Amino acid sequence: MHLLIYLPLLFPFPAALAARPLAERLAPWLATWLLTTCALALAALSCVALGVLVVAGLVRLPLAALVGDWSLATVRAGDSVSKIEAAVAGALLVAAMLAGVRMLWRRMRALAAAAFEAACLPGPGQLVVVDDTVPDAYALPGLPGQVVVSTGMLDALNDADRKAMLAHERAHLACHHYAFVAAAHLAAACNPLLRPAAAAVAYTVERWADERAATTCGDRRQVARAMGRAALATTHHPARRRVPEAVLGLLNAAVPHCTAPVPCHAASPPCSPSRTPTPRR
Repeated sequence: MHLLIYLPLLFPFPAALAARPLAERLAPWLATWLLTTCALALAALSCVALGVLVVAGLVRLPLAALVGDWSLATVRAGDSVSKIEAAVAGALLVAAMLAGVRMLWRRMRALAAAAFEAACLPGPGQLVVVDDTVPDAYALPGLPGQVVVSTGMLDALNDADRKAMLAHERAHLACHHYAFVAAAHLAAACNPLLRPAAAAVAYTVERWADERAATTCGDRRQVARAMGRAALATTHHPARRRVPEAVLGLLNAAVPHCTAPVPCHAASPPCSPSRTPTPRR
């Protein structure tokens, strides 16, 4: 009977197999919500299953029977969970909890750093142009968030491409895509079997942003061309400085399996004299 407890631990396997097909076939907003919710639910369910196994092993201990005032013989007769199973489940549960807490702490710190960086940028609007010849564009979460674009990126695109690219980045902020990716990464940290789901969420938020941009521009092909040209610009002119890993992890560009055309960072690098932000007029 206790084998039923192991079923929640097996659910992530079909979820991992179905993640990519769902990400490609469902509407991007629906796929994002579905995959993120399922990933969190499966991670929580697997932790609960491990906890049940741990408790089932603990109640078989003589000290636990003495403290709880129950019959140890009756418990052992009705419970077939061995001490080895309970010990393994306990180790896995501790590892999952530690990984989850560590990931949550990193995400909170990265989000706080992004909000602080957004608050430091000049200009009352949501668009800030950075004086830098290296093509770059990213959405910076905050209260409010900011879309940061380098002069090099603006020079690499024409007017129609700029409109599509900016609509894409603004969609990331408007739909809070960084929150979806952070939640999916948290689930994957607690249960590594859910990593394909986290990668699929990174893909669906890019599709979501593209759909919003296409609605804004009224031309789906224009959005595709703009994203392709922006991607080529960033490929031919790699960034001169490394953006902190934890900050990149806030949004989907940090996921190696993401096939989105243009990286969209959750926070910008620290300010330096070589990159002076100026408000977009």
